[in-house]
Amino acid sequence: MTELTPVHRSEAQSRLIWALCIASVVIYINLYTVQGMLPSIAEHFDVSGAKATLVLSVTSFTLAFSLLFYAVLSDRVGRLAPIVVSLWLLAASNILLMFAQTFDQLVWVRLLQGVLLAAVPAISMAYFKEQLAPQFMLKAAAVYIMANSMGGIAGRIFGGLMAQHLSWQSSMGLVFLVSLMGVALVTYLLPRREIKPNVIKQKVSLLRKIKQDIDGFMFHLADKQMCLAYLIGGLAFMMMVNQFSFIQLHLMAEPYELSRFQATLIFLCYSSGTFASYLSAKWIMRFGSMPLFRVALCLMVCGTLVTLVDTLFAIVAGFLISACGFFLTHSCCNSFVAMRATQHRAKATSLYLCCYYLGASLGGPYLMWFWHDAQWNGVVIGSMSLLALLMVAVWRLGVHYGSTKVLPVKG
Repeated sequence: MTELTPVHRSEAQSRLIWALCIASVVIYINLYTVQGMLPSIAEHFDVSGAKATLVLSVTSFTLAFSLLFYAVLSDRVGRLAPIVVSLWLLAASNILLMFAQTFDQLVWVRLLQGVLLAAVPAISMAYFKEQLAPQFMLKAAAVYIMANSMGGIAGRIFGGLMAQHLSWQSSMGLVFLVSLMGVALVTYLLPRREIKPNVIKQKVSLLRKIKQDIDGFMFHLADKQMCLAYLIGGLAFMMMVNQFSFIQLHLMAEPYELSRFQATLIFLCYSSGTFASYLSAKWIMRFGSMPLFRVALCLMVCGTLVTLVDTLFAIVAGFLISACGFFLTHSCCNSFVAMRATQHRAKATSLYLCCYYLGASLGGPYLMWFWHDAQWNGVVIGSMSLLALLMVAVWRLGVHYGSTKVLPVKG
């Protein structure tokens, strides 16, 4: 095999970044489209609105634990194959959604999709770390998180538009076509060759392999800095994604009485997070990660409190501020984990994302108590309690971080 020239190596790195960013958009469109279609799903399958939310929660739940499976699998067979195979199967699974006749069938397909959705987020950061030159790494991570944000926005708005203008079958057919085109483009862009890490291969038994995998996960769980990064990401997403769910209910009630589609436009506030994600690599290089963690925490606190003014302008402004803080936190956590993990990289990333999505699934029931007691004001109170825990976690990380620089700073 011939050695890649610097020009070809740079081109391959750019193609990899583009490919995984497009793959991320495909993943989050498939994950979040149904969130904008919940009323349509409830009507089409004749279930309550509360029961319709299962199509999102079961997917997030299976996604969270499937991340751990893909971390192990990609360490065994490489990064490329699991990504490509899972993306093609994901696109094909939308055909099953088109022909789902009952709500139970729909839930089972969404549960399957959660397994398929996990491959790209589980593997991407480890793939970047192994294939990219160090000067590309932080930039790639920032652009990748930006793509996550864009996919989340597109998926929710896309779902709201389809629910308003298309039938269920037509909507799922359109999601299938969009996914198919995206997956084809990703497959074309992905480099055909992987730079394999230098690992001494030994013949070991299945039980020995399982023990090695468990040891790999435990290696990162024994690292206090890693665990704090996992906790920070989980708490931040636990608050943020569920705030967006409850604010839609608030905006559809008096005095705003927005339509369901108009309420989904609040997700455009994710755009500030997209911008923050794009700039995060430059900021991390210049200021270091810990100052940015603190700034992001302040932004989330301020943004949440601004929404208490309870005007449409204040709510939009508050969510723009909070989204900026959240995605800055997420970018810092992703970069922190990727740069700190010197071994078992995919396992380190998958543990972070497992905590991240478990936080999202736990945040709904938690904030629901506050919503029932005091509506949006109650959600703000519940959010502030999560932010207080987040502040403690950031402080503890700062104590450990002071003696060990994990992310590079410009010098």
